[in-house]
Amino acid sequence: MLSISTLDICLAGAGLYLVQRFLAKSSAPVPPGPSGWPIIGNLLDMPTEDPWLSYSKWAKQHGDITSVELFGRRFIFLNSPKAATDLFDKKGAMYADRPHLTMACDLSGWADGLIFLSSGDKFRRYRKNISRMIGKGPLRAFHSAEEIETCRFLLAVLKSPNDLMAHVRRTAGAVIFRISHGYEVEDDNDPFVTRAEKGMNILGQLIRPGTFLVDIIPALKYVPDWFPGASFKQFAKASEKLVTELVEIPHEFVKEQMAAGIAPNSLTSHLLSDDDLDSEQEHSIKWSAFSMYAGGSDTTVSSVYGFFLAMTLYPEVQAKAQAELDSVVGTDRLPTLEDLPALPYTAALCKEVLRWNVVTPLTSYHVATQDDMYEGYLIPKGSYIFANIWHLLNDEHKYPNPEEFNPERFLGPNPQADPRDFCFGFGRRICPGLHLAEASVFISCAMSLAVFDIRKAVENGVAITPEVKFTDGAICHPRPFKCSITPRSAKAEGLIIAS
Repeated sequence: MLSISTLDICLAGAGLYLVQRFLAKSSAPVPPGPSGWPIIGNLLDMPTEDPWLSYSKWAKQHGDITSVELFGRRFIFLNSPKAATDLFDKKGAMYADRPHLTMACDLSGWADGLIFLSSGDKFRRYRKNISRMIGKGPLRAFHSAEEIETCRFLLAVLKSPNDLMAHVRRTAGAVIFRISHGYEVEDDNDPFVTRAEKGMNILGQLIRPGTFLVDIIPALKYVPDWFPGASFKQFAKASEKLVTELVEIPHEFVKEQMAAGIAPNSLTSHLLSDDDLDSEQEHSIKWSAFSMYAGGSDTTVSSVYGFFLAMTLYPEVQAKAQAELDSVVGTDRLPTLEDLPALPYTAALCKEVLRWNVVTPLTSYHVATQDDMYEGYLIPKGSYIFANIWHLLNDEHKYPNPEEFNPERFLGPNPQADPRDFCFGFGRRICPGLHLAEASVFISCAMSLAVFDIRKAVENGVAITPEVKFTDGAICHPRPFKCSITPRSAKAEGLIIAS
C-alpha cells in the first residue's frame, strides 16, 4: 500500500493548491465553457482524441475565448486571430512565458529545451543562436544543402515509391542535421534520425495539454514507481535517457570533426568556434542545436507527407502547378528556391498545404504571469492558454469550404488570410525556424511536381481514394495512405538521376 507519508504529501500538495486557487478567485467572470464539477472541474469533459475538434465545438457554443478548469487550474483556448494577436502579440510580456511542467522539466529531461524554457536570458540566447543560422538572411547559405537533400529524396522515391513516408522522414532529418551539426545523414535507418524520431514522439505527448495528471497535481511526482497508475515515471526515465543521447551525441560528433579540421559549417561548429567559451555557453550551444531539430523536423515531415496526400486527391491542382513549373522553369532543370517569386500558383499551393494539413493544431502552453481582463473576462494569473490553430485555419467564415484543398483562395485581388500568420505561432513564441520550414515545404513540393505524377493507387483495377485522416497528437500527420508516384516522362526520370 502507499505509505502514509507519501499519501500525506500528495493530499497536502493538492489541498494547498486548491485552497490557493479558491482564495485567488475574483468576482469577474472567467471565459465560458462546459460546466464542471467540484474539485475535479472539467476533467470528464477533456477529450481523449483530436481535442482541437472539441475545443472548436466549444468555440461555436461559447465564443472566441473559452475555458475549462482542472483541479483548480484554468485552461483557456483562443479561437480567433484577434484574440490570439491581442494576447500573444500585443500583450506579449504578460503571455510569453511557459509554465513549469513537472512531467517535462522535472522528470523527463526536457527542462533546457527551448519549447519549455521560461522567458529570460537563456530563452533569448537560444533564439539568437538559432536565428544566426536560419533567419531569413543567413538561411540562404544552406539553400544548396536543402536542394541537394531534396534531389536525393527524388531519387529515393523513384527507386521505391511505396516507402514515401520513410523518404520524407529521412530528408527532413537530413536537412536539419546538416544545418544544426553539419552531419550528413545515411540513406537508410540512420541512427541520428531514428533516435530523433523517438524523441519527437515523446515530445508530442509532453506538450499536449492534459496528458499527464502530474502536470496539474505536481505532488504526484513523489508517488513511488511501483504504485498503480505511476507508469508515467517509467515513461519519464526512458525520455530522460533518450534526451541525453539526442543532445550529447551529435554535439560530440561536431567537436571531433572540428578537432580533425573537417567540420562543415553548421550552427554548432559556428558557435563553438568562438574563443573562450565557458561551460554554460557550451551548454547553451548544444541545447540550441537540439531545439532546432525538436522544433522543425517532425513538422516538416507532416507538411510534405500532407502535400502528397493532397496531390493524390486533387489532380486538377497538380496539373495547374505543373503547367506553371513547365512554363517558368522549363523541363531541362529542376526548380530551385530562387524560382519562388516567379511561381505564384506553386507558392499558393504551399500555403494551402500549411492550412489544409494543420501540423500543430494547438500552440504550446502559454501562461499568464498576472491577472488580466480581456473582453470582460478575467484571465487568472497562472492560467494555461492555447491558440486553437486548427479552428483558425478551418474557420468557414475566413476560409469557405475549408475541407477543400484550393490554392486559388490565396490568389487574385481578394486573397484569403495567409495561413503563415497563424500556423507558426504568435508573438515572442513564434517558431524561430519558420523561414526554414517555408523553404523546405516549397522546394519539396516544387521539385516533386516538376518530375512526378502523383495519382491514386490502383488495386485489382479499382482506384483507391485515400481518406483524409490525421494522427492524434501535438504534431499531427496524415494517416498512412496509398498512392502512385511515377516519373512524368523519360526526360523527367533522367533529370532525377542526373541531379
